[in-house]
Amino acid sequence: MTEMLARRGFLKATAAMAAGAAAGFSCVEIASAAPITVPTIDKLTMRVLIDSAHDQFLKPSVVGGVQHQPPGSGRGADYRQVLHNQWGLSLFLESERDAEARAILLDFGYSPDALLNNIGILKVDPTKLDALVVSHGHHDHYGGLNGFLDKYRSSLPPELRLYAGGEDNFCHRVTPAGQGQFTDFGQLDRRDLAAHKVTTVLCETPTVVAGHAFTTGQIKRRSIEKILPNTFVERGMKDGLGCNAEHYSPAELQGKIIPDEHVHEHATCFNVKGKGLVVISSCGHVGIVNSVRQAQEVSGIEKVHAIVGGFHLGPAPKDYLTQVVAEVKKLQPDVVIPMHCSGLNFALEAQAQMPENVLVPTTGSRLLFGA
Repeated sequence: MTEMLARRGFLKATAAMAAGAAAGFSCVEIASAAPITVPTIDKLTMRVLIDSAHDQFLKPSVVGGVQHQPPGSGRGADYRQVLHNQWGLSLFLESERDAEARAILLDFGYSPDALLNNIGILKVDPTKLDALVVSHGHHDHYGGLNGFLDKYRSSLPPELRLYAGGEDNFCHRVTPAGQGQFTDFGQLDRRDLAAHKVTTVLCETPTVVAGHAFTTGQIKRRSIEKILPNTFVERGMKDGLGCNAEHYSPAELQGKIIPDEHVHEHATCFNVKGKGLVVISSCGHVGIVNSVRQAQEVSGIEKVHAIVGGFHLGPAPKDYLTQVVAEVKKLQPDVVIPMHCSGLNFALEAQAQMPENVLVPTTGSRLLFGA
């Protein structure tokens, strides 16, 4: 499997560029394959713009050196406005290094109405943004993107980049509906990105983002973790919509709709001075342990300060979940911060095995890492 994914990675980069040129896209870049120099920042502030729940009774806390500022009532100036929760994730990330500040929007939730509503209530300033990152090609992570760009593109940097894990982000995805049938789960349309003058950077290799963050590149599968059943994928392109499939073998394309291996998923990471790595796995389909180990290998930094985001363990059976949490514990993170698809079962198991190291935020929470 590892060799097959490596082969795909090499061929995919050249095929994606060729496909983009053939379809008339001038807004696609391939990230350099050269090793990166991982930046170090002094401070990271994370605002949870979208998650699946909001708890107005949360109290301020400090876990593993991470400060949690709760969201409060979640109401806007008009009391009839309130934070929207949905199955999805969006994080507003602000980092500081000396006098230099950067801001990144990681994922965009399921729908633009929720994202735009919460940006307004939380008084987040999108005009600060230096870059956008999409973790993978699932609608609950990119669904709010076009609506966000419709409203804010004119206020964002002219040379705005969206960092995506690979060509596979643009494939058509479906979900099982029983008896061999599938329901549509959409696809990220690069034509919309080009229309908004957003340059897509395909980051199959580790990539520095906005000078402060870095992505893991394609995540190696080397732990006991496995991909739990979720979406299926249809590879191919028609009229500029879809993903280039030339590098897939006939066996892989047989029947067209195949189980999703999430070859395009990547994690977004920061190295916080004096603390270590903050690894943000928006969904963790390829395994949260795999994701963290990839970040360690890419950066050369062993110390893990925080493991954050969706870990896709909600559907995990009990024995498998217990085993994965034990592997997470071996990584010795200062704090584990589950969100989105991690599941209540994960939070409870992690609290049982790592009672001093778990912090559960909600929509609107503000998390502070570093000084």
